[in-house]
Amino acid sequence: MEEKTMKYKPTGMKFNWCKMTLVIMVLCMAALSSCTLWAAEMKAGTAKAVITPEKPYPLTSGKLQTGEMRPPEGKTHDLYARVLVLNDGTTRLVIVTYDMNSFDVATPILRERCRDKLGIDPSCLLLIATHNHQAPMPRWAENFPHQRWLAEKVFGLIKTAIANEQGPVNLFFGSGNGYFIRSSGNAPVDYEVQVLKVMYGDKVLAMLFNHPTHVMTTADNIIDVGHPGYAMDEIERQIPGVLALYGDACGANQFVIPPEGVDKPEGAKIIGSQLARIVLDIANGSMEDITGPISSKMEVIPLPFAPPPSYEEALALAKDVPLDIGIVHGKNRDTNWIRTLLSYYKEGMPFPTKSTDLVCIDEGYLTRKPDKPRAFPCRIEEVIAAKIGPMPLVVLQGEVCAPIGMRIKDTFRCSMPIMVFAYMGEQNIYIPTRELVRLDAYQSQVIRIQYGSPCGWAPEVEDDMVNGVIELVKSTLEK
Repeated sequence: MEEKTMKYKPTGMKFNWCKMTLVIMVLCMAALSSCTLWAAEMKAGTAKAVITPEKPYPLTSGKLQTGEMRPPEGKTHDLYARVLVLNDGTTRLVIVTYDMNSFDVATPILRERCRDKLGIDPSCLLLIATHNHQAPMPRWAENFPHQRWLAEKVFGLIKTAIANEQGPVNLFFGSGNGYFIRSSGNAPVDYEVQVLKVMYGDKVLAMLFNHPTHVMTTADNIIDVGHPGYAMDEIERQIPGVLALYGDACGANQFVIPPEGVDKPEGAKIIGSQLARIVLDIANGSMEDITGPISSKMEVIPLPFAPPPSYEEALALAKDVPLDIGIVHGKNRDTNWIRTLLSYYKEGMPFPTKSTDLVCIDEGYLTRKPDKPRAFPCRIEEVIAAKIGPMPLVVLQGEVCAPIGMRIKDTFRCSMPIMVFAYMGEQNIYIPTRELVRLDAYQSQVIRIQYGSPCGWAPEVEDDMVNGVIELVKSTLEK
C-alpha cells in the first residue's frame, strides 16, 4: 500500500507532542481507574414476601362457562413477589417478579411511589409477571383492593431489597433449552431458557430466569403458582440462600406439553422440576460475565390497526347481538367490540389507526380518553430496554407471541448476549404475528373481544413491534 504523507499548514501555534502524549496517558489511566473503581461498587439486594390475599378474590382461571368468576375453593401454594435490585453506584435497576397474571392497577401506583419516594424512574422499574392464572384476576373491579394492597406490599419489598444491597457482585448470563413446549399459529417453537446469575463472592445471591410459554396450572379454581413456582421452589431448595425469580418470556402462542399419565397438579410439579434442572445446569456451566454499568429507557411503540368494518358490515355483525348491555369482560365478551364499533359510527368518532390513539382503563377497556387523571396512563405497547454491561435486557408489555421475541433476540445475539421478557406491567394484550392476524386466531381477536377495540390488528403489527424494539435497544446501546 502506498504510504501517504499528511502535510500540515502552519497555524501560528506550536504543538507540543510530549504534552499531548502525557494528556492521553493520564486520560487512559483515569478511565481504567474509573472502570476498576466502578466494578468494586456494583451491588445487589433481594427480598421476597407472600402476596396471597386473605379474601377469596376470584381467580383468572376460575371462570365459569357463563363468563362469571367464582371465588377460589382453596390453596395448595402461596403466591409470592420477589425483588432483585442491581446498583452500579449511579443507577438502580429494580426487577420485580410476581405469581400473577399481570400487575394492572398496581403498576401506576408503584411507578409513582418509586419515582417520588425512591428516585427510581419508571424505565428502571421492571415489573414482570410469571403469568400465573391461579391468582386474583387483576382486571375485575372487585379485585382492585388486592391490587392496591399489592402495590404497597411490593413498594415495601423494594425498600427492603435496597436496604439489603451488598457487593461487590458479578453478573453472569447463560442460556439453554427446555423442549417440553409446543407452539400454535404455524410458528416455530422458541425453546430458549435464559438465566442471569448474581454472584456475591462464591455465593449465588440470585438467579433470574425465563422461558417463553404459558404457565401449566394445577387446577381451575385453586390458588397455586403453576410450574414456574415449583421451579423456583426447587432452585431455592438446592441453593440455600438464593432468590430465584421467574419472569415469562414471549410465549403467547406457546404452551407446555403435559406429562402423560399424571394429573394436573403432579404434571405441573414435574415440569417445574424439569425447568429447575435446566436452569441449574445453565448456572453451573459456562456463563458470560456481563458485569457493567446500567442504563435504561422506556418508550411506547405505536402498533397499527386495520381499518374498521363498514357501517353496513357492522350492522350485519350486530344481528342477534345484545346492544344495551355495555362492555363486560365476563358475559358476552365475544361481542364487546361490535357494540363499540357501532358506538363509533353512531357518535361520529374518528376510528383509531394505531394503538397509541387509545388508552386502557383499569377494567381493561381501550377508550379515547382515560376515565380519570393518571401520572402514567396505560398505553399499548410499552417497552423497557435496559442495558447491563454489554447485555440488553428487554421487557415487553403484554402477551407477545414467540416469533416476535425470537426475531428481537436473533438481531443481537451474534454480537452480544440479550435477555428478553414479556408480560410487563399493566394489561396483557396479545401482540400477534402476521400469520395469527391472517388466521384471525384468538391471539389476534383479544384486542377486540376482550379490550373492546373497534378495530383489529393490521398484519404489519409483527414487523412494527420488532422494528420498534430493535430501534429502542440500539438507542439504549448508544447511550
